[in-house]
Amino acid sequence: MAQRRMFSKKITETDLFLDMPMSSQCLYFHLNMSADDDGFIGNAKTIRRMIGASEDDLKLLLAKEFLFPFDSGVVVVKDWKIHNYIRSDRYNETVYQEEKKQLKQLENGRYEVGIPNVIPAVYQMDTQVRLGKDRLGKDNTLSSDSTVLIHQPHFKSIIEYLNEKTGKKYKHTTNKTQSVIRARWNENFEEDDFKTVIDIKTKEWMNTDMEKYLRPETLFGTKFESYLNQTDKTDSGEYDPLADIR
Repeated sequence: MAQRRMFSKKITETDLFLDMPMSSQCLYFHLNMSADDDGFIGNAKTIRRMIGASEDDLKLLLAKEFLFPFDSGVVVVKDWKIHNYIRSDRYNETVYQEEKKQLKQLENGRYEVGIPNVIPAVYQMDTQVRLGKDRLGKDNTLSSDSTVLIHQPHFKSIIEYLNEKTGKKYKHTTNKTQSVIRARWNENFEEDDFKTVIDIKTKEWMNTDMEKYLRPETLFGTKFESYLNQTDKTDSGEYDPLADIR
């Protein structure tokens, strides 16, 4: 196994990373240093205890998807291949082959969970909880008897539905598309909410000058909740479609 590890500022200097407590950031670096050549770690809890990090630090890394967990207790660094390039003559494949089969690698090197879309990770605790955006702020206090159950947004099915309704060919793997979907997902919106917004806005905008805005960054942006709860504006003679994107 290679003995040196690298880190990309594309990950470690993002607001998502730097908004975490220093203890969580420190744990992330230590886990990366201990990972095998494919980014898998089989003793994350031991490392956490060894450096004096809390359970909440590990849970936060899981909830913000810097790590993906598996039923076996193994975790993998999501952005491992963005951080590290290991020469073939120094590379040793992971022993965690069953876990590796559950992942696919995107063009940018980032790992993504394949099938199923929900990782049934019961991180050896008792009560199942879903961590929303409101649980990840500065006042985050997760109980020690809670389970981190990571629900992945269903990027593929959401974008396939959008393409079916609009005749477009958007990809579900692009960073921008995944970013806006994940932002709404972390606000506790569900897959059906995305499809409802698609239905509402395609009915309203198709075959109009607004059709060009039937795209992920507009539909799933900061006005998402307004779109989801709107009435049929097209029945009003005073409807200004451009107001929907301002």
